[in-house]
Amino acid sequence: MTTRIVVKIGSSSLTGPEGGLNREAVAFFAAEIAALRKDSCEVLLVTSGAVAAGFRGIGYASRPKLLHEKQAAAAVGQVMLMQAYQEAFAGHGIPTAQILLTRTDFCSRRAMNNAMMTVEELLRQGAVPVFNENDTVSVDELKFGDNDTLSALVANLLKASHLLVLTDMDGVYSGDPRKHPDAVRYQHIEEITPEIYAIAGGAGSSVGTGGMRSKIDAAKIATRGGVPVFVGRVTEPGDLSQAAAGTGKGTYFATTLSSLPVKKQWLGFMSTPLGSLYVDDGAVEALLHGGHSLLPVGVRRIEGSFHSGDVVEVLGPDAQLLGRGIVNYDDTQLRSIQGLPSREIVPKLGEVHRLEVIHRDEWITLR
Repeated sequence: MTTRIVVKIGSSSLTGPEGGLNREAVAFFAAEIAALRKDSCEVLLVTSGAVAAGFRGIGYASRPKLLHEKQAAAAVGQVMLMQAYQEAFAGHGIPTAQILLTRTDFCSRRAMNNAMMTVEELLRQGAVPVFNENDTVSVDELKFGDNDTLSALVANLLKASHLLVLTDMDGVYSGDPRKHPDAVRYQHIEEITPEIYAIAGGAGSSVGTGGMRSKIDAAKIATRGGVPVFVGRVTEPGDLSQAAAGTGKGTYFATTLSSLPVKKQWLGFMSTPLGSLYVDDGAVEALLHGGHSLLPVGVRRIEGSFHSGDVVEVLGPDAQLLGRGIVNYDDTQLRSIQGLPSREIVPKLGEVHRLEVIHRDEWITLR
């Protein structure tokens, strides 16, 4: 059987400390991916680096901060990046294909499905699909976070066996090893707890936008979809194969969950919630542990304006996110029946399509 692997390479691994594309690094990663393919692996590449590669070429002295400047740098750098990949992979007889996406592409289930069908055909033809965010048209509030989130979404949607997130750090540490020499590296993380998030900092370098926190976010998305994750460093020949084999220089995030259906993936990670429902302890137990639907009696507070069929977030009494679901009521209807037992709903509203606020088939747990 063919093993499907998604490899994500960050800006800091592809560019110099002051920006500019490092073609030797691109050639090295192409050789590592070519070696993986010889071991019966399908490889999908998610790459960052367009802004970092292009900002000096367009004349900026340092990585730009304004949106239109970053987009201009990305327009220049994306051409350079894909040319470098095309030439590097051609040396191994491997064709490449560019896939530029924005978060809004994932909000449309039809667009998402069409993109994935294209990718499946590219894999059948032996190409390496190279994914990147379409920085030239993306806006900051819709960005993927140095493509870490993008790599997790791609891994889930295409049912990858592994997600390998490559960075300039050799895994997740108990503290920043550059500041705390006694920090300990985690070899394996079975569950992403608040303590794991607490040790993650901000952006890790001057040329990238993603820090360890965004990689942990990506690991949470991927493992929730049944895809185990490696976060670490690949700097020597054979390192990528070792990372795929479970002996890499980094941290492994485990998962015991099965692959999510596409609808659940869209609901949990790609949809846009239009409101928030705060529920009581009984509803928390029913949703997280009982496998039940959310009923009006468990709803305590409603925020936002939404209609039946929209996606909403559900939060517990502690305001912690529980999950997302497709709501069966308009917000005005729901406000009139929140906290009421089911027997009082029809007398209050008249005939209703469904008694449940969110049916369990239209729900995904995110805690």
